[in-house]
Amino acid sequence: MNPSIIIADDHPLVLKGLQDFLIEKNYNIIDSATNGKEAYKLILKHEPDIAVLDIKMPHLSGLDIAKLCHEKLDTRIVLITFEKNSTFYHQAKQLNIYGYLLKEFALVEIENCLNAVAKGTPYFSKEIEDQFSGETEPVNIDDLTPSEKRILKLIAENKTAIEIACLLEISKRTVEKHKSHIIKKLKLESKHNGLLLFAKENESLFL
Repeated sequence: MNPSIIIADDHPLVLKGLQDFLIEKNYNIIDSATNGKEAYKLILKHEPDIAVLDIKMPHLSGLDIAKLCHEKLDTRIVLITFEKNSTFYHQAKQLNIYGYLLKEFALVEIENCLNAVAKGTPYFSKEIEDQFSGETEPVNIDDLTPSEKRILKLIAENKTAIEIACLLEISKRTVEKHKSHIIKKLKLESKHNGLLLFAKENESLFL
């Protein structure tokens, strides 16, 4: 019996192309969505065997949905993305996600991926594995408190410690204390602008 599959992507052409391709190949596509919130509702409703999700979607990302499903459902998550992002890759590994494909290779790899995942075997794009599998796993951004994430977001927006203090109605000293905690938790070098560089490079994780 073919596994039941839901697809979600906020790019209409990507979604239609992938859906049409898989239907033509006789895969059991039971529904599709164009944003993360809709995708999660469909997963809860249908409890599909596999969900193929874009990493970056409005309302909920593919990683957000994977976290919500992690201990509640047996749906196996496959993520697709345009980005070769080390942090996304390691977060996917932490969540025991079954599949991870680059969109540029999706039509070439999707059948091998779905066939492997249906058998319970993880499938990650070779290009992603070759690039990131030997890296040291970074600290999860979720180790930060909500206050620390807010401060990191403001740092990414080039706000100074004084400006952050005014916006959050706290003292400059408290801001500096939070920054120190962030540096320790993320194991960053305390060199000049190290925190700013990290915030800029990873801004999409705490928007």
